[in-house]
Amino acid sequence: MTYTCFTFEVADHVAHLQLCRPAELNTMNEAFWRELPQAFDAIEQDPGIRAVVISSTGRHFTAGLDLNWAGGMEGERHPDPGRAREKLRRHIRRMQIPFTKVDQCRVPVIAAIHGGCVGGGVDLVTACDIRVGSADCFFTIQEVNVAIVADVGTLQRIPYLLPQGLVRELAYTGRRWPAEEALRFGFLNRVFPTRDDTIAGALALAREIAAKSPLVVAGIKQMLNAGRDLTIEQGLEYVATWNAAMLPGEDMRRAIAAQMRKEEAQFDDLAA
Repeated sequence: MTYTCFTFEVADHVAHLQLCRPAELNTMNEAFWRELPQAFDAIEQDPGIRAVVISSTGRHFTAGLDLNWAGGMEGERHPDPGRAREKLRRHIRRMQIPFTKVDQCRVPVIAAIHGGCVGGGVDLVTACDIRVGSADCFFTIQEVNVAIVADVGTLQRIPYLLPQGLVRELAYTGRRWPAEEALRFGFLNRVFPTRDDTIAGALALAREIAAKSPLVVAGIKQMLNAGRDLTIEQGLEYVATWNAAMLPGEDMRRAIAAQMRKEEAQFDDLAA
């Protein structure tokens, strides 16, 4: 499929999705909200993909929501205010879907961030499993600066990634927080000197993950995501049931044999 907001390629079991509207600072226009879930549907349907990298082009990762598009997105207003508000609620819920698809993708997703990651960009990267950045990258929970309560994922996901006090400061002030601070608090796993180094580092990490059993990696992600909503005891019960179902496959035997031979194990793709 051809996209207008992204380039999409797959190599070494890794899908690389790259924002490609640098002249527009990779703002999230109408096509973005349509194409991102389409791309992740394609990833879900390709059993050969074992990890995903999201990167960008130009000066900034993304300047966030395209305000020119957003300003006219409501169209004709309904004369009844209750019905107008209900329609807007449905619109917001639809806009949440693309980032939920990133969060729930069966394979790990790595964000490779350079320059500014503003507003909706923070929504996007908080939905990813891992974030790496260039030394010049920075983040802004921009919505408070335009009098909006961030509503497509940041406020729901970032409390799992940062301390509560810092989350609240960043959300209340909308200040810029740089790569060094993001690394210090664990929001970024690694910081690289340049954009190109960041993308190369993200792809190398993705290939390392892709070399593991895709069945096991899918299980790990499922456990970690589900654990946000489960008690410890419920999580233990879930992983026991998962492993009781999945361990009888070939992957553990191959992994142990490869370890004993000091070789790298080779694993089959997941079923289509």
